Amino acid sequence: MEPVTKLERRVTTAAEEALERQKSVSPLDVLTGMGWVPSGYVTDWRQGRAADVEAVAAVSADRIADALEIFRRWAGDKGLRPAEVEYVAATRDRRPLRFTRAGDPARELLFRTHWMAAELTEQQRDRLTARQSKAPDLVVVLPARGFTCAGCGRTDADMLMLEAGESFCLTCTDFDHLVFLPAGDAALTRRAKKASRLSAVVVRFNRSRRRNERQGLLVERAAIEQAERECLSDEDARARRRERDRERREVADETFQAELAGMIRRLFPGCPPERAEAISGHTGVRGSGRVGRSAAGRALDPDAVTRAVVASVRHEDTAYDEMLMAGVPRDQARERIRADIEQVLTRWRA
Repeated sequence: MEPVTKLERRVTTAAEEALERQKSVSPLDVLTGMGWVPSGYVTDWRQGRAADVEAVAAVSADRIADALEIFRRWAGDKGLRPAEVEYVAATRDRRPLRFTRAGDPARELLFRTHWMAAELTEQQRDRLTARQSKAPDLVVVLPARGFTCAGCGRTDADMLMLEAGESFCLTCTDFDHLVFLPAGDAALTRRAKKASRLSAVVVRFNRSRRRNERQGLLVERAAIEQAERECLSDEDARARRRERDRERREVADETFQAELAGMIRRLFPGCPPERAEAISGHTGVRGSGRVGRSAAGRALDPDAVTRAVVASVRHEDTAYDEMLMAGVPRDQARERIRADIEQVLTRWRA
């Protein structure tokens, strides 16, 4: 039996996590799970701001081809069922998205093929394929600075749509009759979008986080009015449901954090129990984006749990924060404290 390579382990781990999570797995799931294609760049590509997936990948096209061949063999060995999914851009022209620079039909098909769990019925597979092939929401941008519309030349518009790398005002894209509905009320937003015949997600680029963040929706005025009436009619029922959901989330978080603290103590028997609980409480906060809330963290993956412990030691048991305050570059500061972290981990592993 041939030894399993590091690349094969990474591909199969990412594929299995995606399959367990959603009963299907795609090449993009694998590449994002491996960290080769950051999810933010996938969003840029889907919204038409990147020519192809290979253009935003952190590795070469040949390396991606090797990984996808491993993935294809793995899917066949697992008995998964293939289904071709359509990918269209979140732009007004709804053009087909391209995965590769060369646009080779065989490789494009490889990317578009999703693999579904064998136990799904044919009807379930059809529904899943239809949902995955659904065109993404149209996107409108709140620009950080002024722009010149490529259609009419105006410079005073406050929102834009991107098409083929150019910026157009809402008048030129026939979206100027829509009304902006700010984010904040999930029920109102959901109902207004459902009632509106035409809608678009409004985003603004966050420079510190280096990603677009949702600001609200553009929808028809009549849709907002209808959604407001519906929300008023069942406000009490929704309030009771929110309270029940909050209670369930609190119980679920407490259970997860207890399991995470238990995994920390198993990996690091010398770690004080109160410290293990503090680490699990910090890294497992819902919505924090920390290691404990990642897919690997929720699955109590040993590598993810170890990263959470390392992060805690870095900030609590070394001079790392003081170095940053003193102006020491991040990479240099991490290198200086490497031995200190390993010393604490060695003691806790004993």
